[in-house]
Amino acid sequence: MFDIFIRAHFSAAHYLRDYPGNCEHLHGHNWDVEAVVRAEKLDKIDVGIDFRDLKKALAGVLSELDHTNLNDHPEFKDKNPSSERLAQYIYKRLKEDLKLFRDIEMVRVTVCETSKTGVTYWEDLDPERQSCSETILNSKF
Repeated sequence: MFDIFIRAHFSAAHYLRDYPGNCEHLHGHNWDVEAVVRAEKLDKIDVGIDFRDLKKALAGVLSELDHTNLNDHPEFKDKNPSSERLAQYIYKRLKEDLKLFRDIEMVRVTVCETSKTGVTYWEDLDPERQSCSETILNSKF
């Protein structure tokens, strides 16, 4: 099994509604993003997914966030554009956008506001596609 990742970044402003501190005010970040996908097998040229395809998919999601006020984005009209929610949104969008790659599965997305702070979002993998060790770890003895 192969976990394949791509890293990118974007810049945007946001504020956190009802936050008890400075983050309630409009401010900005240069977010770093890492997206990880999993390939169970390699294709005929021995790659799981072309880095260019993964990069293009992530760039498509980030382009709608870059240099915006995230609070104005439809996804964040009723919820805060926190790092947690950003990681979740990017994950779900990538998962949808990468469906045409049948042998690729989303694993996780990490979003970092700074070099020292970040959030990782993931969902349970499809039980049909879990590795042997994941099946053992998730079983109840």
